[in-house]
Amino acid sequence: MAQKKIPARQCIGCMTSRPKKELVRVVRAPSGEISIDLVGKKPGRGAYLCPNSDCLTKAKKKKALERCFEQPVPAEVYDALAVQLAAATKEAAADGKKE
Repeated sequence: MAQKKIPARQCIGCMTSRPKKELVRVVRAPSGEISIDLVGKKPGRGAYLCPNSDCLTKAKKKKALERCFEQPVPAEVYDALAVQLAAATKEAAADGKKE
C-alpha cells in the first residue's frame, strides 16, 4: 500500500521545508487584509512561518511577507503576528503536555 504524501511548505523566515501542519499560515485576503489562518482554509494568498519568533524576525528583516503578498505590510501586522504566534506556541506546548 502506498504511503500517503504529506504536504510540505517552506517557511519564509528560515527557508526550511516542513510538513504543512507544523507551520503557521499567514494569509492576505482578497480585500488586502493580512491575518493568521489557524485552520488553513481562509481564501487568499498564503505564506507559511515556523511557529517561533525567530522566523518572524527573519521574515520581517528581509521583507519576505511584502514580497509574498506584493504589498507593504504595516508594523501593526507584524506586532499582531508576534502576539498570535506566541499564543499559538503556548497552545501547542499545552496540547503537548496533555498527551
